[in-house]
Amino acid sequence: MELKETWLVDYARTPFSRSRGKQPERDVFGELPGVQLCAQLINAFFDEDRFLAGKGLKREDMGEVACGSAMGVGENLSLSGKIPMWMAGFPVTVPSFYVERQCCSAGSGLHNIAMEIMTGHIDIGLAIGYEHMTRVFGAVQGFTPDLSIMNKRSPYYREDIDVNTSMSMLQTAQKLYEQEVPTFTKEDMDKYGARSHNLTIENQENGWFKDELVPIMGHADGNVEEPMLIDRDMTARKSTVEGLGKLRRLSKPFYLKKNGGKEGYIEREGTKEGVITAGNSSPLNAGATIACLMSAEEAKKRGIEPLARIVSLGWAGVDPSVMGRGPVPASEMALKVAGLKADDIDFWEINEAFCIVALNCMDKFNIPWEKTNVMGGSSAIGHPLGATMIRLPGTVARILKTKKAKYGLATACAGFGQGISTLIENIDA
Repeated sequence: MELKETWLVDYARTPFSRSRGKQPERDVFGELPGVQLCAQLINAFFDEDRFLAGKGLKREDMGEVACGSAMGVGENLSLSGKIPMWMAGFPVTVPSFYVERQCCSAGSGLHNIAMEIMTGHIDIGLAIGYEHMTRVFGAVQGFTPDLSIMNKRSPYYREDIDVNTSMSMLQTAQKLYEQEVPTFTKEDMDKYGARSHNLTIENQENGWFKDELVPIMGHADGNVEEPMLIDRDMTARKSTVEGLGKLRRLSKPFYLKKNGGKEGYIEREGTKEGVITAGNSSPLNAGATIACLMSAEEAKKRGIEPLARIVSLGWAGVDPSVMGRGPVPASEMALKVAGLKADDIDFWEINEAFCIVALNCMDKFNIPWEKTNVMGGSSAIGHPLGATMIRLPGTVARILKTKKAKYGLATACAGFGQGISTLIENIDA
């Protein structure tokens, strides 16, 4: 079977709010369930001329819809994506499915739609993702996995998996940092975090993000009775390395023997505390993302120009206690399938779940800072878990157009030890 050329023809997202589980009134989207955020985004995507309406595409044209989120529990339950689709007026004849791969969820949905088009099963498809980390997060609303693998008396016990570390994303980042010493310092992470915040603020102010954002009516911070149109991401702050360096440390050290144990750690870091802070990691967020994919043949028939061509895909599993390593093998797969090298990639979007994740990926591929997250990154823009891996390829596609560059690669790690990558091409470059 000859694979069909597949294009990313459009992409959009809501602004990302700052989630506050203990103060829901302070989340500007605190009154909107995640599926409703998603439905409002879908409606705008199909009904506004700047998106699919201007391309003549309708809901019934979609051959399949993939719906991703990291926590499909409680009110986040989408019934295979049908709830937000029904809210957005889709006919019952459009099929859909739900995918959960933690922070890679929306990206895996996008990959599945791409492969359905590549193999000729559909001509047009839709990938959507959403997360609401104020309303549904952690142990809230039924997120209670069976962890028999931790019980030494269980037949499912796994001695080789560090479940306690794997369950804490903060600790997985701390462990990755300690394993990579002396390649990185905490100051490196704080410097990268400050850069991300300042780039995001700069590009908010110059209007670069407006073309991918759908404003959503929320409410004022702290006052649910005061409606407010949210038209920007809410978590970016002007930052300095010195200021971020003073933030409370959230992780705990492992005191790895190879680095001198406890004494070596304290001598090197000057403290018994960990290195992960709110300044060098992503915040908690609510938001939704959406992308439309189409075969090049169908797009040409309709006179539709692409944002980008989908070149190749990648995914991988890694030790869950250092889940931040996931982008490296996933990107290696995408590069190998494309017949490209890391040096061929003009711009990278590496998810900043933690700045150490981006720095580690950059180190392994020798990627310079000026090629990475050049409009700002997730430590400032936000990371609504399952929605992020539509934002990253969508954003890097727009960067390629802006910079008149050829290849872009979007990649992220995922909780419990996975990674995902999408490699795209600007066909006009």
